[in-house]
Formats: sequence, structure tokens, C-alpha cells
Amino acid sequence: MAKGFNKGPAMGGQGGMMQQIQKLQQQMEQAQAKLAEETVSATAGGGAIKVTMTGDQKCKSVEISPEFLKDADAEMLQDMVLSAVNMALDESRALQEKLMGPLAGGMPF
Repeated sequence: MAKGFNKGPAMGGQGGMMQQIQKLQQQMEQAQAKLAEETVSATAGGGAIKVTMTGDQKCKSVEISPEFLKDADAEMLQDMVLSAVNMALDESRALQEKLMGPLAGGMPF
């Protein structure tokens, strides 16, 4: 075994790294909890369809204007809902990047 192996400042450095990892893990858990609470919304068809989603990408609601239903056919309605859901997903991903992105940059690896 090499002289000084597993002794000295290197061991302290590993302990510090573990503390950093634990701190980062706590911060990520807090950010994930915040994402689950925050919501984003997207609309399509001039506001006829509104989708609300959490920051952790769970759909909370889909609202369809009763006025829109009077003149809409099923295919148009499907397209509008799909468009609003995809826009809400994009908004949710942007929120996730905003909250989680800085933490990924702090990885000590």
C-alpha cells in the first residue's frame, strides 16, 4: 500500500463532497416540491381552450368555452386541446428548467 493512502486532506475533501451532494439533494427536493405546487397555463383558439398544468407536468384542468362548443366540430376541438396541452407542457418545462437548471450546474462531479 502506498504511503499516506487513505490519510490526510484527501479524506476531508471526500467528506466535504458528501456534504455538498447532500445539500444539493435537499435543494433539488425543495425545487421539485415547488414545481408540484406551481402552475402554468396555455390557451388556444383565442382563449377558447385553456389548459393548466403543474411545474412537474401534471395536467390540472382543461377548460373549454361553451361559446366555442356551439360552432366547433370534434376534429377542431381535438386540435385545439392538443395545441393547448403541448403549449402548457412547454411552459411547464421552461418553469422546470428555471427552477432546476441552476442546481444541475452545481453538481460537484
